[in-house]
Amino acid sequence: MDAKTIKGQAIKMKADMQKMASKEIAKAKLELKKAEKLVEAYVKKNPEKAAVISAGIGAALGATIAALIRKAGSSKKK
Repeated sequence: MDAKTIKGQAIKMKADMQKMASKEIAKAKLELKKAEKLVEAYVKKNPEKAAVISAGIGAALGATIAALIRKAGSSKKK
């Protein structure tokens, strides 16, 4: 195989991969839209539960970030 053939194959593969990636992104967007609608419906039906769940997620994220910051700070001191 010569360089021209290899380059042509690489260009075709790139185009094919871009098509595949675009299709997968479109699928993911559809799934996210469906999930968004489900979450909105749940929040409308159960606002108190949704608030508690959100607070729990926020607390967990806050604790995780605080632990990472503490760990990063203690590793710099060593």
